[in-house]
Amino acid sequence: MTIPSDTGFPRIDSVGLDGLLVRFGETLDEPANRAALAFRAALERAGPDGVEECSTSLVSCYVRFDPLAVAPEDLSARLGALVKTQDWYAAALPEGRRLVTIPAVYGTDLAPQLAEAAAAAGMSEEEAITSLSQAQVRVTAIGFAPGQPYMGTLPEAWNIPRQTALTPQVPVGALVVAIRQLVLFSVSTPTGWRHVGQTAARLFQPESETPFLLRPGDEVRFPAVSRAVFERMKEDPSGGLTAEVLA
Repeated sequence: MTIPSDTGFPRIDSVGLDGLLVRFGETLDEPANRAALAFRAALERAGPDGVEECSTSLVSCYVRFDPLAVAPEDLSARLGALVKTQDWYAAALPEGRRLVTIPAVYGTDLAPQLAEAAAAAGMSEEEAITSLSQAQVRVTAIGFAPGQPYMGTLPEAWNIPRQTALTPQVPVGALVVAIRQLVLFSVSTPTGWRHVGQTAARLFQPESETPFLLRPGDEVRFPAVSRAVFERMKEDPSGGLTAEVLA
């Protein structure tokens, strides 16, 4: 089902036999991400019969349903009706979001690609640290690994490409940058994103009732700290993280 508009969005596409994707754009921008987050919250409040799961990506809301409980065309019609109830691109963001502060050490041997990323952004290392440490970014989506956030968007200068080759390994808590986004790694893994900062945060805590530290819609800051402060934060179970509920 397609919802008419000048851009072709929003629109609803089928995903396999038990999924529908409500898409608000083709590429990441703030209004499309806002729409996806707000629509998901509204859908969860509505609780339509047969829906088993809702999740958001950068600019879309995925809806998984039980095809024995609801016909795809019926659910698509309900979703289409909900899409038309308001301008989702200007909708209020969901309640319960937080402002999360996660201190980071930039550069040094802990985050060795700061200079390379700064040069790609046309900045000195000091300018890059100032830009990244003063930015406030939104968790636009969780993906790739458990609890791993994609966060944006950074100023236009940070519209730098990913690497053409992989960095063999970055550690848990690595802060990496590309295409106006930050990603904070919840696992140790290879990556094509440049490693510019290191945190002591544990993003995935499977023993907890809330295993994911961050949620889509949260706002995040990464203030710069010294290597000595970072070493002390490693002994803190929270990794130096603080959080406050946004009004």
